[in-house]
Amino acid sequence: MKRRLFLSSSALAGTWSLLSPHALAQGANSELRVAVIGLNGRGGAHLDGIVKSKGARLVAICDCDSKVLAKNKEKLEKDGLKVEAFADYRKLCESKEIDAVTIATPNHTHALIAITAAANGKHVYVEKPVSHNVWEGRMMANAQAKYKVIIQHGFQRRSETAWADAFEWLGKGELGKIKLARGFCYKPRPSIGKVSGPVQPPSEVDYDLWCGPREMAEVKRKQFHYDWHWQFPYGNGDLGNQGPHQLDVCRWALGDPMTLPPVVQSCGDRYVHDDDGEWANTQVVVLGYDPAPIIFEVRGLPKKDVDYKAGMDTYKGQSVGNVIEYEGGWLAGGHSAGCVAYDKDGKELKKFEGGKSHFQNWVDSIHAGKQEHMLSVENAHVSSALAHIGNISWRLGEKTAPDKVREAFQDPRAAEAVERMEAHLTANGVDLEKKGMHLGPVLTRDGMKESFTGASAEKANAMLKESYRKGFEIVV
Repeated sequence: MKRRLFLSSSALAGTWSLLSPHALAQGANSELRVAVIGLNGRGGAHLDGIVKSKGARLVAICDCDSKVLAKNKEKLEKDGLKVEAFADYRKLCESKEIDAVTIATPNHTHALIAITAAANGKHVYVEKPVSHNVWEGRMMANAQAKYKVIIQHGFQRRSETAWADAFEWLGKGELGKIKLARGFCYKPRPSIGKVSGPVQPPSEVDYDLWCGPREMAEVKRKQFHYDWHWQFPYGNGDLGNQGPHQLDVCRWALGDPMTLPPVVQSCGDRYVHDDDGEWANTQVVVLGYDPAPIIFEVRGLPKKDVDYKAGMDTYKGQSVGNVIEYEGGWLAGGHSAGCVAYDKDGKELKKFEGGKSHFQNWVDSIHAGKQEHMLSVENAHVSSALAHIGNISWRLGEKTAPDKVREAFQDPRAAEAVERMEAHLTANGVDLEKKGMHLGPVLTRDGMKESFTGASAEKANAMLKESYRKGFEIVV
């Protein structure tokens, strides 16, 4: 496996000859004028990342929450940074004084804002998942090809030498052939609470802009910010929140296949917490790549007794991370710039460490006028889509008895993951015989098409794309 895979024949090839004249001029400038859109959560890391990047200058910020916008503008000015503040991302994207944007808004607006920026000649850095559904991801890849700008994802492992070095070493056959790629999100997720009825969005939030492509539905959650992650119209659950990071590492280990797997199936549910969350907080997803599948596990409950002070489960030392299994051992690493190779007996063989700022990588790509394929939005689209199709299978599922769930997964490694999940739920007081578990259908796909065939295809294909409100349509 090559340590660095550059685009060559792809329509997204990032070379000077393929970048637009406007993008060329930006790349040639000594300083890239950058704006950050979305200032809560990851937005703070974006501000810090751009300020610390060589060859870039933070010139503008944007948020549809006026309090968040004012607070960040004041803080930046105290630090000696004068920035222009925008409430509307569309106005920001039209500005001729901005060369590039980073996006840390809720998931349902990632693709819309990224494509709007690209259409206005702006380079883009967009958080994971780059899309809220499979169709949006493909539209973003098309936008990068059409507008000839750099669109980079927020999968930081791709800028870290640790994982690149590990896969280069493993590519020489040091542990034999890859057998299985595992990803884990064992992350504490207490209840988000339950409102007795619809509540008003905060007065400081432009709710029309916040909803973007989604309908302006009544708010049904106590905490307006962040807890949208667990509701269908806006977030993608932890499979689509944390999961894309580790799913991306799994794909990398498999050689970065650019197609979705031919088979996917998921099971799980939202257990214990009777709250306003909709996505599963406990889930197993099997993505049937050949010759090695991906198995991803989500656990939002603690080790036992719903006692979050007791900590979270781990698998071979990992709670949020990866275990990549080979004939002669495994590679394990968490959500950081480091991983370790072990032999079959668990003896440490080689440690890999080191990284580079992902934001700096993006800035450097713009100045160079070219982009590595693994940093492109097309690559990120596939990793994000793995979460989306896993969630589609789960959402199409029906309550099923635990023994039937285990029987549904023919790969013994997948069945074992389900059995461990059942033991985890039992430790938290869940009676699976009474509660059951949503078992999703096996969804199949053929060739290069990003759509399903066979049983359940009609319902599954209808979930590959969502509806888009007038004025917030996605057009490429």
